Amino acid sequence: MGELNVLTAAIIIVAGTLAGFINTLAGGGSFLTLAALELAGLPISMANGTNRVAVLVQNVSAVAGFRKGGMSDVKMSLMLSVPAVIGSVAGALAGVQLDPSFFNKLLVFAMVAMLVVLVVNPQRWLKNKREIEMTPTRIAIAVVALLAIGFYSGIVQAGVGFYIIAALVLTTGLDLVKTNMHKVFIIGATTAVALLIFALGGQVNWLYGLFLAIGNGSGAWIGSHAAVKGGEKLVKVVLGVMLVVLIVRYLGIIPWFSA
Repeated sequence: MGELNVLTAAIIIVAGTLAGFINTLAGGGSFLTLAALELAGLPISMANGTNRVAVLVQNVSAVAGFRKGGMSDVKMSLMLSVPAVIGSVAGALAGVQLDPSFFNKLLVFAMVAMLVVLVVNPQRWLKNKREIEMTPTRIAIAVVALLAIGFYSGIVQAGVGFYIIAALVLTTGLDLVKTNMHKVFIIGATTAVALLIFALGGQVNWLYGLFLAIGNGSGAWIGSHAAVKGGEKLVKVVLGVMLVVLIVRYLGIIPWFSA
């Protein structure tokens, strides 16, 4: 494990800042922080656990921000979180036991899926959806979807926000503002239990996580206050390029650039 010197701390903070900015305007920033933590000297399994520290801080802050803005429905958020948390517990228990080489393959798969999401941009199909009656069938579909998403979140976490948005909008018809309000609550809840499991498994470096959280918080603040025209489009392009680079690295296509 690498020592936390000035250069390592700087790498972690810069990566966290970029990730926080990316997550605010698009999503998928955790792919960058996982790579940065590994570059800083953490084994990928510990990087996966440590990354949750910053994710938890970021989403707790986001929940508080929504509440301050008068957007809060704790009862519904808790109901939606239950299946996701159950899935996250199972996923984190599996994630702690995963062989690092298998996790790398899983991470590449998740990166490719995120790259497809960026290219296809299915979020445009989710706009202007109308809230619909939650029939028993729709409730069952939502529960199964959130269980599966929670399981993914427990193992990988990166990119989970979009999947929660898609599941909630398609099953409930909630608008994107309310969906985002529930999303940050769900991610906060699933991350809290996953972080506990990874910590008990000895796969969290709290010092690295603290520096990462500082970066994430700074990036999220910058992103939320950025009024740059076309900013989201630019971020998606940058994230897409970074994903391609990371996919090449983790697939070992270039020997000297392999993870």
